[in-house]
Amino acid sequence: MVILGIEIGGTKLQAALGRTDGTFVFTERDSVDPERGAKGVLEWMERQVPRVIAEAGELQEKVSGIGIGFGGPVDEPAGCVIQSMQVAGWENFELKKWCEQKFGLPTFVYNDSSAACWGEYCLGTGRGTKNFFYTNIGSGIGGGLVIDGKLCNGQGYGAGELGQTYIPDKTGREQKLEKLCSGWAIEQRLRSSGTVRDSCVFMKLCQGDPQKLTCKMFGIAVRKEDPYAIEILDDVADSIGIAISNVVSLFGPECVAIGGGVSLIGDVLIDRIRDSVERHEFVSSHGRYRVCKCSLDEEIVPAGAIKLAEEDLRKYQMI
Repeated sequence: MVILGIEIGGTKLQAALGRTDGTFVFTERDSVDPERGAKGVLEWMERQVPRVIAEAGELQEKVSGIGIGFGGPVDEPAGCVIQSMQVAGWENFELKKWCEQKFGLPTFVYNDSSAACWGEYCLGTGRGTKNFFYTNIGSGIGGGLVIDGKLCNGQGYGAGELGQTYIPDKTGREQKLEKLCSGWAIEQRLRSSGTVRDSCVFMKLCQGDPQKLTCKMFGIAVRKEDPYAIEILDDVADSIGIAISNVVSLFGPECVAIGGGVSLIGDVLIDRIRDSVERHEFVSSHGRYRVCKCSLDEEIVPAGAIKLAEEDLRKYQMI
Protein backbone atom coordinates (compact mmCIF):
# COMPACT_ATOMS: atom_id res chain seq x y z
CA MET A 1 0.00 0.00 0.00
CA VAL A 2 1.16 3.49 -0.87
CA ILE A 3 -0.38 6.92 -0.41
CA LEU A 4 0.08 9.90 -2.71
CA GLY A 5 1.41 12.89 -0.77
CA ILE A 6 1.16 16.27 -2.50
CA GLU A 7 2.74 19.56 -1.50
CA ILE A 8 1.22 22.80 -2.84
CA GLY A 9 3.42 25.63 -1.59
CA GLY A 10 3.97 29.24 -2.44
CA THR A 11 6.87 28.30 -4.71
CA LYS A 12 7.16 24.51 -4.67
CA LEU A 13 5.07 21.59 -5.94
CA GLN A 14 5.69 17.95 -5.06
CA ALA A 15 3.90 14.67 -5.65
CA ALA A 16 5.32 11.64 -3.87
CA LEU A 17 4.29 8.02 -3.52
CA GLY A 18 5.17 6.92 -0.04
CA ARG A 19 4.66 4.47 2.75
CA THR A 20 3.79 5.49 6.28
CA ASP A 21 7.29 4.61 7.53
CA GLY A 22 8.53 7.66 5.64
CA THR A 23 10.01 5.87 2.63
CA PHE A 24 9.21 7.25 -0.82
CA VAL A 25 9.02 5.04 -3.89
CA PHE A 26 8.57 7.84 -6.45
CA THR A 27 8.74 11.63 -6.42
CA GLU A 28 7.94 14.44 -8.86
CA ARG A 29 9.02 18.04 -8.11
CA ASP A 30 8.13 21.27 -9.87
CA SER A 31 7.67 24.96 -9.11
CA VAL A 32 4.66 27.25 -8.91
CA ASP A 33 4.17 29.90 -11.57
CA PRO A 34 2.56 32.67 -9.46
CA GLU A 35 1.32 34.49 -12.57
CA ARG A 36 -0.87 31.49 -13.48
CA GLY A 37 -2.32 31.31 -9.99
CA ALA A 38 -4.41 28.40 -8.73
CA LYS A 39 -5.36 27.44 -12.29
CA GLY A 40 -1.74 26.65 -13.13
CA VAL A 41 -1.35 24.44 -10.05
CA LEU A 42 -4.56 22.55 -10.79
CA GLU A 43 -3.44 21.96 -14.37
CA TRP A 44 -0.14 20.60 -13.02
CA MET A 45 -2.08 18.20 -10.79
CA GLU A 46 -4.25 17.07 -13.72
CA ARG A 47 -1.06 16.17 -15.60
CA GLN A 48 1.04 14.72 -12.81
CA VAL A 49 -1.35 12.83 -10.52
CA PRO A 50 -2.48 10.29 -13.18
CA ARG A 51 1.17 9.87 -14.16
CA VAL A 52 2.19 9.16 -10.56
CA ILE A 53 -0.74 6.76 -10.07
CA ALA A 54 0.34 4.95 -13.24
CA GLU A 55 3.86 4.76 -11.84
CA ALA A 56 2.45 3.01 -8.76
CA GLY A 57 0.89 0.42 -11.07
CA GLU A 58 4.25 -0.16 -12.73
CA LEU A 59 5.69 -0.78 -9.26
CA GLN A 60 2.79 -3.14 -8.49
CA GLU A 61 1.59 -0.84 -5.73
CA LYS A 62 -1.97 0.25 -4.97
CA VAL A 63 -2.61 3.93 -4.16
CA SER A 64 -5.02 4.01 -1.21
CA GLY A 65 -5.61 7.75 -1.07
CA ILE A 66 -4.25 11.26 -1.37
CA GLY A 67 -2.97 13.57 1.34
CA ILE A 68 -2.34 17.22 0.43
CA GLY A 69 -0.28 19.73 2.38
CA PHE A 70 -1.50 23.13 1.19
CA GLY A 71 0.43 26.38 1.67
CA GLY A 72 -2.23 28.45 3.38
CA PRO A 73 -5.15 28.22 5.81
CA VAL A 74 -7.60 25.40 5.17
CA ASP A 75 -10.91 24.22 6.57
CA GLU A 76 -9.62 20.73 7.25
CA PRO A 77 -12.90 18.91 8.04
CA ALA A 78 -14.41 20.20 4.77
CA GLY A 79 -11.21 19.77 2.74
CA CYS A 80 -11.61 23.36 1.58
CA VAL A 81 -8.85 25.90 0.96
CA ILE A 82 -9.60 29.18 2.71
CA GLN A 83 -6.92 31.19 0.93
CA SER A 84 -3.32 31.14 -0.26
CA MET A 85 -1.23 34.01 1.06
CA GLN A 86 1.09 33.83 -1.97
CA VAL A 87 -0.87 32.50 -4.97
CA ALA A 88 -4.11 34.04 -6.25
CA GLY A 89 -7.28 32.15 -7.08
CA TRP A 90 -7.58 29.70 -4.18
CA GLU A 91 -10.27 31.50 -2.16
CA ASN A 92 -12.79 29.00 -0.71
CA PHE A 93 -11.75 26.32 -3.20
CA GLU A 94 -13.12 22.82 -2.46
CA LEU A 95 -9.86 20.98 -3.12
CA LYS A 96 -10.92 17.66 -1.56
CA LYS A 97 -14.06 17.51 -3.70
CA TRP A 98 -12.15 18.52 -6.85
CA CYS A 99 -9.50 15.82 -6.34
CA GLU A 100 -11.98 13.07 -5.59
CA GLN A 101 -13.96 13.91 -8.71
CA LYS A 102 -10.83 14.08 -10.89
CA PHE A 103 -8.86 11.11 -9.57
CA GLY A 104 -11.40 8.85 -7.84
CA LEU A 105 -9.37 8.49 -4.64
CA PRO A 106 -10.25 9.53 -1.07
CA THR A 107 -8.48 12.83 -0.45
CA PHE A 108 -7.60 14.78 2.69
CA VAL A 109 -6.39 18.37 2.80
CA TYR A 110 -4.13 19.79 5.51
CA ASN A 111 -2.20 22.98 6.05
CA ASP A 112 1.34 22.35 4.79
CA SER A 113 3.00 23.40 8.06
CA SER A 114 0.69 21.15 10.08
CA ALA A 115 1.54 18.26 7.77
CA ALA A 116 5.24 19.06 8.00
CA CYS A 117 5.01 19.29 11.79
CA TRP A 118 3.43 15.84 12.04
CA GLY A 119 5.95 14.34 9.63
CA GLU A 120 8.89 15.75 11.57
CA TYR A 121 7.32 14.72 14.89
CA CYS A 122 6.72 11.12 13.80
CA LEU A 123 9.78 10.56 11.61
CA GLY A 124 12.36 13.24 12.48
CA THR A 125 13.62 15.38 15.32
CA GLY A 126 10.33 15.21 17.23
CA ARG A 127 10.55 11.48 17.92
CA GLY A 128 10.48 10.72 21.64
CA THR A 129 8.94 14.05 22.66
CA LYS A 130 5.44 14.79 23.94
CA ASN A 131 5.35 18.51 23.12
CA PHE A 132 6.87 19.72 19.87
CA PHE A 133 6.82 22.81 17.68
CA TYR A 134 7.76 23.15 14.01
CA THR A 135 8.10 26.29 11.94
CA ASN A 136 9.09 26.74 8.32
CA ILE A 137 10.91 29.77 6.95
CA GLY A 138 10.18 29.71 3.25
CA SER A 139 8.18 31.85 0.86
CA GLY A 140 5.96 32.31 3.90
CA ILE A 141 6.28 31.38 7.57
CA GLY A 142 3.98 28.82 9.13
CA GLY A 143 3.98 26.58 12.14
CA GLY A 144 2.60 23.44 13.69
CA LEU A 145 2.19 22.32 17.27
CA VAL A 146 2.04 18.90 18.91
CA ILE A 147 0.70 18.83 22.48
CA ASP A 148 0.83 15.64 24.54
CA GLY A 149 1.55 13.60 21.42
CA LYS A 150 -1.36 14.96 19.39
CA LEU A 151 -1.30 17.41 16.49
CA CYS A 152 -3.09 20.57 17.58
CA ASN A 153 -5.38 21.89 14.88
CA GLY A 154 -7.43 24.33 16.91
CA GLN A 155 -11.06 24.28 15.79
CA GLY A 156 -10.16 22.57 12.51
CA TYR A 157 -8.84 25.68 10.78
CA GLY A 158 -5.21 25.42 11.90
CA ALA A 159 -3.06 26.47 14.84
CA GLY A 160 0.56 27.42 15.46
CA GLU A 161 0.67 30.07 12.72
CA LEU A 162 3.89 31.70 13.87
CA GLY A 163 4.22 33.90 10.78
CA GLN A 164 0.95 35.65 11.56
CA THR A 165 2.08 36.76 15.02
CA TYR A 166 3.36 40.29 15.59
CA ILE A 167 6.80 41.42 16.73
CA PRO A 168 8.57 44.81 16.60
CA ASP A 169 10.74 45.67 13.63
CA LYS A 170 13.99 47.67 13.96
CA THR A 171 12.04 50.90 14.29
CA GLY A 172 9.83 49.48 17.05
CA ARG A 173 6.75 49.26 14.82
CA GLU A 174 4.68 46.08 15.10
CA GLN A 175 4.89 43.83 12.05
CA LYS A 176 3.81 40.31 11.20
CA LEU A 177 6.79 37.97 11.40
CA GLU A 178 6.08 36.73 7.87
CA LYS A 179 6.33 40.29 6.53
CA LEU A 180 9.79 40.63 8.08
CA CYS A 181 11.48 37.26 7.78
CA SER A 182 9.97 35.09 5.05
CA GLY A 183 11.95 34.32 1.90
CA TRP A 184 9.83 36.77 -0.07
CA ALA A 185 10.33 39.47 2.60
CA ILE A 186 14.11 38.96 2.46
CA GLU A 187 14.07 39.24 -1.34
CA GLN A 188 11.98 42.41 -1.14
CA ARG A 189 14.49 43.92 1.26
CA LEU A 190 17.41 42.97 -0.99
CA ARG A 191 15.71 44.50 -4.03
CA SER A 192 14.84 47.77 -2.32
CA SER A 193 16.47 50.78 -3.94
CA GLY A 194 20.11 51.32 -3.02
CA THR A 195 20.39 48.68 -0.29
CA VAL A 196 23.10 46.54 -1.91
CA ARG A 197 25.11 49.17 -3.76
CA ASP A 198 28.09 48.76 -1.41
CA SER A 199 28.05 44.96 -1.52
CA CYS A 200 30.34 43.67 -4.23
CA VAL A 201 29.21 40.09 -3.47
CA PHE A 202 25.54 40.82 -4.08
CA MET A 203 26.23 42.99 -7.10
CA LYS A 204 28.36 40.26 -8.66
CA LEU A 205 25.71 37.62 -7.98
CA CYS A 206 22.93 39.67 -9.57
CA GLN A 207 25.15 41.01 -12.38
CA GLY A 208 24.48 44.57 -11.29
CA ASP A 209 20.68 44.25 -11.25
CA PRO A 210 19.31 44.08 -7.66
CA GLN A 211 15.86 43.09 -8.99
CA LYS A 212 17.36 39.69 -9.82
CA LEU A 213 18.44 39.01 -6.24
CA THR A 214 17.04 35.85 -4.65
CA CYS A 215 17.15 34.06 -1.29
CA LYS A 216 19.52 31.54 -2.84
CA MET A 217 21.93 34.40 -3.58
CA PHE A 218 21.38 35.63 -0.03
CA GLY A 219 22.57 32.24 1.27
CA ILE A 220 25.65 32.39 -0.94
CA ALA A 221 26.44 35.90 0.30
CA VAL A 222 26.06 34.74 3.93
CA ARG A 223 28.53 31.91 3.36
CA LYS A 224 30.93 34.42 1.83
CA GLU A 225 30.49 36.52 5.00
CA ASP A 226 29.25 39.56 3.10
CA PRO A 227 28.65 42.28 5.75
CA TYR A 228 25.22 43.33 4.44
CA ALA A 229 24.08 39.70 4.20
CA ILE A 230 25.21 39.09 7.77
CA GLU A 231 23.33 42.20 8.91
CA ILE A 232 20.11 40.85 7.38
CA LEU A 233 20.82 37.40 8.80
CA ASP A 234 21.19 38.85 12.31
CA ASP A 235 17.91 40.78 11.98
CA VAL A 236 16.01 37.74 10.69
CA ALA A 237 17.41 35.41 13.36
CA ASP A 238 16.66 37.82 16.18
CA SER A 239 13.07 38.36 15.04
CA ILE A 240 12.40 34.65 14.63
CA GLY A 241 14.03 33.98 17.99
CA ILE A 242 11.68 36.46 19.70
CA ALA A 243 8.66 34.74 18.16
CA ILE A 244 9.87 31.25 19.10
CA SER A 245 10.61 32.36 22.66
CA ASN A 246 6.90 33.24 22.94
CA VAL A 247 5.98 29.73 21.77
CA VAL A 248 8.37 28.21 24.30
CA SER A 249 6.85 30.29 27.11
CA LEU A 250 3.26 29.51 26.11
CA PHE A 251 3.48 25.79 25.30
CA GLY A 252 6.74 24.43 26.73
CA PRO A 253 7.84 22.24 23.80
CA GLU A 254 10.79 19.95 24.36
CA CYS A 255 11.95 20.53 20.79
CA VAL A 256 11.55 23.34 18.25
CA ALA A 257 12.45 22.29 14.69
CA ILE A 258 13.00 24.77 11.88
CA GLY A 259 12.50 23.96 8.20
CA GLY A 260 11.73 25.69 4.92
CA GLY A 261 13.96 26.92 2.12
CA VAL A 262 15.60 29.71 4.12
CA SER A 263 16.63 27.21 6.82
CA LEU A 264 18.86 25.52 4.23
CA ILE A 265 21.35 28.33 4.92
CA GLY A 266 22.26 26.01 7.78
CA ASP A 267 23.93 26.32 11.16
CA VAL A 268 24.93 29.95 10.66
CA LEU A 269 21.21 30.80 10.80
CA ILE A 270 20.01 28.14 13.25
CA ASP A 271 22.74 29.02 15.78
CA ARG A 272 21.72 32.68 15.69
CA ILE A 273 18.04 31.80 16.15
CA ARG A 274 18.94 29.56 19.09
CA ASP A 275 20.93 32.37 20.71
CA SER A 276 18.03 34.79 20.25
CA VAL A 277 15.55 32.37 21.83
CA GLU A 278 17.85 31.96 24.82
CA ARG A 279 18.19 35.72 25.21
CA HIS A 280 14.43 36.14 25.31
CA GLU A 281 13.37 32.96 27.12
CA PHE A 282 11.53 32.92 30.45
CA VAL A 283 13.60 31.60 33.34
CA SER A 284 11.47 28.44 33.78
CA SER A 285 12.23 27.40 30.19
CA HIS A 286 16.02 27.52 30.50
CA GLY A 287 17.65 24.20 29.61
CA ARG A 288 14.33 22.47 29.01
CA TYR A 289 14.06 22.70 25.21
CA ARG A 290 16.25 22.49 22.15
CA VAL A 291 16.16 24.40 18.87
CA CYS A 292 17.35 22.53 15.80
CA LYS A 293 17.02 22.24 12.05
CA CYS A 294 14.43 19.71 10.89
CA SER A 295 15.77 16.44 9.50
CA LEU A 296 13.25 15.62 6.73
CA ASP A 297 14.18 18.65 4.62
CA GLU A 298 12.51 18.67 1.16
CA GLU A 299 10.39 15.59 1.89
CA ILE A 300 8.80 16.95 5.05
CA VAL A 301 5.40 18.11 3.70
CA PRO A 302 4.51 15.07 1.55
CA ALA A 303 5.82 12.74 4.29
CA GLY A 304 3.56 14.39 6.86
CA ALA A 305 0.59 14.49 4.49
CA ILE A 306 1.03 10.75 3.88
CA LYS A 307 1.14 10.02 7.63
CA LEU A 308 -1.98 12.10 8.30
CA ALA A 309 -3.86 10.63 5.34
CA GLU A 310 -3.06 7.10 6.51
CA GLU A 311 -4.53 7.92 9.92
CA ASP A 312 -7.67 9.40 8.34
CA LEU A 313 -8.07 6.45 5.97
CA ARG A 314 -7.99 4.12 8.97
CA LYS A 315 -10.27 6.39 10.98
CA TYR A 316 -12.92 6.26 8.27
CA GLN A 317 -12.25 2.54 7.61
CA MET A 318 -11.15 3.14 4.02
CA ILE A 319 -8.19 0.74 4.35
